[in-house]
Amino acid sequence: MRKRRFFFILAIICLFLAFIVYWKSAMKPESEVKGSDIPVIDQTFHLIKEKSVYDTKDEELIEGALRGMTEAIKDPYSTYYTEKEAAIHRQSLAGQRVGIGIEITEKDGRFIVVSPVKSSPAEKAGIRPYDEIVEVDGVRLEGKTLGELLQLIQGNPGEKVTLVIYRPSTDRHIKITVERAEIDNQTVTGKVIPLDDLKIGYVSISMFGEETLEEWIESTKRLLSENVDGMIIDLRDNPGGYLHSVAGVVSSIGKEGTVFAYMQNAQGMMEAIKTTKLDVDEEYAKQMKKMPLVVLQNEGSASASEVMVGAMKSWKRAIVVGSKSFGKGTVQETYDLKNGGELKLSTNKWLTPDREWIHGIGIESDIEVEQHPLFAMEIVPLRGEFAEGDYSEEIAYVQKVLNGLGYNLERTDGFYDEETAEAVASYREKFKLKRGRHMDDEFFASIREKVVLFKEDMEQDVQLKMGLNVIMHKIKGDI
Repeated sequence: MRKRRFFFILAIICLFLAFIVYWKSAMKPESEVKGSDIPVIDQTFHLIKEKSVYDTKDEELIEGALRGMTEAIKDPYSTYYTEKEAAIHRQSLAGQRVGIGIEITEKDGRFIVVSPVKSSPAEKAGIRPYDEIVEVDGVRLEGKTLGELLQLIQGNPGEKVTLVIYRPSTDRHIKITVERAEIDNQTVTGKVIPLDDLKIGYVSISMFGEETLEEWIESTKRLLSENVDGMIIDLRDNPGGYLHSVAGVVSSIGKEGTVFAYMQNAQGMMEAIKTTKLDVDEEYAKQMKKMPLVVLQNEGSASASEVMVGAMKSWKRAIVVGSKSFGKGTVQETYDLKNGGELKLSTNKWLTPDREWIHGIGIESDIEVEQHPLFAMEIVPLRGEFAEGDYSEEIAYVQKVLNGLGYNLERTDGFYDEETAEAVASYREKFKLKRGRHMDDEFFASIREKVVLFKEDMEQDVQLKMGLNVIMHKIKGDI
């Protein structure tokens, strides 16, 4: 009897101890439960500080470790931002940003102005396309990244920044002082396109930023006031943005309480995301709900723009015209870190209302239309002199442009062969440039002008023309 009581008490004690062990393990941070070895990170940090012949600042080592952890995920959309990088990232999606208003590209370690923003401080100060920025407030730019350059240029409104630029057209360096200002990040533009006896509203959304919904409502209200018969929504090259912004836009054209996407977290839990009632007048809401729609997309349409296209297709609310979208089916959340930086982490998959995950696949257009290659080309700064036998990216770019203009070159790989030289000579003669078979700054300026004019000509936009044709038949009830 005593033995039984002893074993019974022993069993109770074992159960109690097991519960204590389980409770302690449950209360541990997830990283400890899974066996993450945090001490080895501290060990590495101290070994580098004590033994390395290279003197590295503590914050640089910590930021290197943070970057390494995010890179180990092997997800291009999970990113670590330093405090300054985080500020730049937030400004890219904000309604306004502080700067001088220039678009910059990096080429072979040089920072070239693509174009100043219209009416921006940079344009007013005389900065031009092709200017090369070589110095900012006394800091030389050799070895700097584009992100570091943007940090140097940005600051507070009213502050001045001094740039030293090299202008190839005059072959000299110029010092220009520009006053920083708040520059609008307008994401929605609209206009009326006359089509036979119809009025078509055209609305372009460049990205889904903080104020996109307000801009969308303002733009579509203006189009409705002009009695448009249908609308084309252009989401081409829209890289995405905030989910709450796209939620507002789709809520304006879909029935309230309708699922426009599903979110699936790391544990596989699925949540339906539905349209909501917007704070707009009833007449606007009524007109938008019944407005005939066509959506344009291409391979540059990604993330939030694909959420919108996926909803439109699933609801059969719009006909999608263009090429297949990019295929980004994850959603990122941003977390503030103790060092002032940010961690952007993929925390959810998003699925269409039909529960399709389009990641790495994209969304097919209802009507596939291949864009004219010249219209789709990026405008890049070009300069230098090239002749037969040379090989460069500039030559490859020009060969593609010349093909778009109808010169039918066999080579577009950047090798300057005899056929290319003959096409250049023919182009020079046609557009009254100095005769020759070579490429120079005069020739490049002309080529750039042709690309700009081509892209501004709506008649050359094959996808938009198809969209207009489709919306016309949709309005008339033919489809």
